[in-house]
Amino acid sequence: MKLAKSKSAKSESVKSKSAKFLEPYRVDAPDRFRLASVHCTHTGDIDKEAADSILADDVKRLSDLQERLYAQNQWAVLIVLQGMDAAGKDSVVAHVMSGVNPQGCDVHSFKAPSAEELDHDFMWRTGTRLPARGRIGIFNRSYYEDVLVARVHPELLEREKVPRPLTGKHVWEERFQDIRAFERHLARSGVLVLKFFLHVSKEEQRRRFLDRLEQPAKRWKFSMDDVNERKRWDDYMAAYEDMIRATSRPNAPWYVVPADHKWFTRLVVAAAVIEALEGLDLSFPKVGAATLKEMRKVRAALLAEAPRKDR
Repeated sequence: MKLAKSKSAKSESVKSKSAKFLEPYRVDAPDRFRLASVHCTHTGDIDKEAADSILADDVKRLSDLQERLYAQNQWAVLIVLQGMDAAGKDSVVAHVMSGVNPQGCDVHSFKAPSAEELDHDFMWRTGTRLPARGRIGIFNRSYYEDVLVARVHPELLEREKVPRPLTGKHVWEERFQDIRAFERHLARSGVLVLKFFLHVSKEEQRRRFLDRLEQPAKRWKFSMDDVNERKRWDDYMAAYEDMIRATSRPNAPWYVVPADHKWFTRLVVAAAVIEALEGLDLSFPKVGAATLKEMRKVRAALLAEAPRKDR
């Protein structure tokens, strides 16, 4: 009993260490939100060594919670990652989810839509990749691309083949309405929706692009399209701010996470996922009395089969 109490106290301690970083970055008052209020370089008055130590504990805690999620098989979790190129989305997946059982987690990366995807509504391609109960689904980019990239490049609406009368001046607000309704539907169906905008500065993106160019092992990540999109930086920031203001709701909140320091980004994302999962009160299914009785019989039979020297 003493040992179990100590373990519980440790879990609570880990939770309190990471959860304290969340409040400044969760958008609970979207009408008053301004992107400029979140500084890309912020690190929450913690250094990398301390953050890495907390993250190591959080990864273990997340592994335990994911096992309970899978065993309970009632809730599903959808994690949406958005951000400019080189914001660190892949890094978040690799480090935060490093302790999660791959059998219970699916990662989907959404790039430019295919011809088949363009023949459907803008939510279709992501809707077919939603996580099943008991699983964690991660969207590296998502349906939000259609209120971001398509907004900065309106000509892309023509590629989507939406009838012209439906692409007037209210098209973006109508898509926000559709997204809010979709995420409300998911929440009411038992899907926990968590959304993260990794807020990297233009200068840090420049440094990361240079790093990709200078290191042979990273050059495959580089694309001239990424550089071209930098020319529309202000347009993208305006689109992100409008999107977050329009779609951050209690049933599907946005977290705007400083992303100039990847080690801090990972810490905030892990803390948010853990806090949300702990709020679900996950537990392992209990075995009924009749089943437990049968298990005891099976156990006794298996023990009886052991070689005599092992008895």
